Amino acid sequence: MPNEFDDLFAEAEAAFDGEYKNELNSLLGLSREEIDAVTPGTTDLKTYDVLISVVKKASKDNLSQAQLANNIKDLGEVAIEIAKKVPCLAALLI
Repeated sequence: MPNEFDDLFAEAEAAFDGEYKNELNSLLGLSREEIDAVTPGTTDLKTYDVLISVVKKASKDNLSQAQLANNIKDLGEVAIEIAKKVPCLAALLI
């Protein structure tokens, strides 16, 4: 019998098993202090959350590195600086 959360589990599995699974895991592993170093004085983690969503979607959809880099750049300077905390993502943003 299908569960109401089956689709969510399938999406999460696709993202965490996709093209950018290592980058996604590294991004999720950033500490609050590492994020705050990029966005001092703010408590809003909205940009970080959106960045995670962008990387999840790129992983699930198997986007190219260029597409992922462009999507991150479209989020703005704060997202770029957070992404640079993950070496593999930093390499895409050079």
